[in-house]
Formats: sequence, structure tokens, C-alpha cells
Amino acid sequence: MDRTYYETLCAITLNRVMGYEPAAARRLISTFGSPGAVFDQSPSVLDEAFGPFSKWRGAICRSELDISAREFEPLRREGCAFVYYGGAGYPPLLAECPDAPVGLYIRSSTPPEELFAPRRTISVVGTRDISPYGKEWTEKLVDTISRTPAKPLIVSGLAIGVDITAHGAALDCGLPTVAVIPVGIDSIYPARHRIIAERMAGTPGCALVTDFPPGTSPVAFNFLRRNRIIAGLSHATILTESKAKGGGTMTARLAAGYGREVFALPGRIDDVRSAGCNRLIMEKIAEPLTDLGELAGQLGLGSVSLRRGPALEESVRACYSNADAQTVERLVAVAQAIRTNRGIGPEEICRNLSLDYGSVSAAICLLESDGFISTDLLQHCTINHKKY
Repeated sequence: MDRTYYETLCAITLNRVMGYEPAAARRLISTFGSPGAVFDQSPSVLDEAFGPFSKWRGAICRSELDISAREFEPLRREGCAFVYYGGAGYPPLLAECPDAPVGLYIRSSTPPEELFAPRRTISVVGTRDISPYGKEWTEKLVDTISRTPAKPLIVSGLAIGVDITAHGAALDCGLPTVAVIPVGIDSIYPARHRIIAERMAGTPGCALVTDFPPGTSPVAFNFLRRNRIIAGLSHATILTESKAKGGGTMTARLAAGYGREVFALPGRIDDVRSAGCNRLIMEKIAEPLTDLGELAGQLGLGSVSLRRGPALEESVRACYSNADAQTVERLVAVAQAIRTNRGIGPEEICRNLSLDYGSVSAAICLLESDGFISTDLLQHCTINHKKY
């Protein structure tokens, strides 16, 4: 067997057997020099290294390598890679963390050595229960970052809400993005995000990453283990919206514990979805995110290039120039009402503009179909901030 592949199989085995106590596995690697060297030792030498009362005595044996080979070989043929602590391609920022995993499975069209090459890495995390405010500012944040010379890597967890919004915005803005998933690399979680996950796996500079062995299901403890990798991969973590005890808040606290920069978007004091952000700011764990241009400088990304697009009113009038004057004025009024009142619903627009529901509903449909606004399932309307 090729020595490089042998080392990889040994690392995969250590990760599978001792994955919930990665520090113990990494101590073995440091003691003997490499994962392969660990398996080259006699049982008595390993027992001595573990100590007389260790639960790992007898757990590291060559029969475990056969299991790892059967699991990894199909993934290897599909193009998946495995990088391990101390080996080529292992993320250097993650290696600095005291609880860094033994290794990572990676599904990507980019070689691991290039994927985590020296560059700024920013994690954007938050609640699954995202509001129009959180969605808008997550997209604005990624858009702003994309207009800096550094072009950093965006890391998140592929979850519903802030995570998938950050991944989608990164792809739309041409930024590389990595999703750390809480299941085996042979799965996608949540399954509803399979299309964007496959798009990431096939886009240069992007990847799906996990430290869980193939076949792992999404149990509760896996999410904390996933969150520490998100925090460990990143120079800075940005929390855009999160409940006081949400997973995004936990990731931000982990990042602070690793000595990394943490930023949080302030929200209303009576909004539970911003409670985590507000608390981290109050506890001085996170810096308040109040100016995106200043944030880019604080993150060392360079200055933000300006984007000058047409005025909203001018664009609406131009788009509907063939409509009658009354319809055009109504569309302009509805668009401006939405820009002024983020997340406004059709009923409130009716009250504010003294228009009937049918006219407002028709205007919303037209404006959304032509890319001026977006709506959620509750018909809350938000202006397309990428253009206006």
C-alpha cells in the first residue's frame, strides 16, 4: 500500500475511533510523529502511551484500518479527500485550536492544499428563524465583503436561515464559500439544501467539509462539534441574528474562546432573534456591526469599491414605460414604501398609501417578478439592496 494512502487511512481510523476526544488522538500523532507511526507501534507500546486506566487501550488496532478502507474507498473514487492534523492541506487556523479534529473529509473541485491556502476567512452565522432584517443585512454584509480586494472565504453551516443566506450570497457575489456539515460527507443536511450544496462542491474554491465519518446522522451533539470547526476555520466570526442560546451565539462564543475577532449585528431589544447578538455586544464579547465599510477595514480586507446603480424611481419608471401613467405612479409608490419600511406587508402598504388590496398585490407581483423586491412566505416585502 502506498505510504501516503496508508497515512490517510490511519488518520481516518483515529478520527473514527477517537473523534469525540480529538486532543487524545492528536497527542498520539505528536508523540509518534504521524498517524501511520501510531499504527506501527506494538499493542504494549500503545497501552503504555494511553496509560493503565485509559478506555482507548486495545482500541487502536490494524483490523480497524480495514473498516476505514471499505468506508473511504468509494468516497475517494467520487473525488472526496481527507486531510489530517500535521499533514498537507489541513487548515492552519484550525490547527491552532486546542480541540481541533484529527482530520476533515472534503468534497470539492479544488485540491485541499489550495482550498485553505493563506487568505482571510470569515464565518457568517446565525439563527434558522431568520427575519427580513437578518436576511437583508446578511446579504448586504457578504455583498460588501465581495467588493474588497481581499475576496475572503465565507464559512457557514449550510443550515436554514442565516447560514444558507450567507452561502447563497457568496456564490452570487463570486466569493468562495465552505459549508461545515454535521453529518458524514456522504450525506447532505438539511436535504432541502442539496442543490446549493452540490453547486458548492462543484464550484472552484468552494467545498463541503465535515469531521464525521460516513453514515453519521444529525444528532444534537454533532451541531456543537460542527460549530467549533466553523469558528476554528475563521479569522473572524460575524453573528447577524441569533437567539440568546442559539447555535450562532454558541459559535461566536467559541470563536472568542479561540482568540478570534467576533462581530454582531445589533437588533431591537424586544426581538428574540437579536437577543444573542445584543447580549454578546453587552458582554463585550462582540464588536457591534454598525458600518459595513468600517467592518471591511477592521477585518483587514481593504477598502470597499463603490457600486453606483440607477435610482429606484428612475428604474421603475423605465421598466414600466409602456404602462399607463396611473399604474406607473402606483408601482413607484409601492416600491418606495417597501424601501422605506423593510419587511412591510401588503395590508400595511394599503393603509399607508390608501390603495385597495388588489392593486397593491398586483404591484408587488410585478415588482418581484422584475427583480425590484423580494417577498417571504408571509408576504413581507424587502427591496433588492444589491441594485438599490
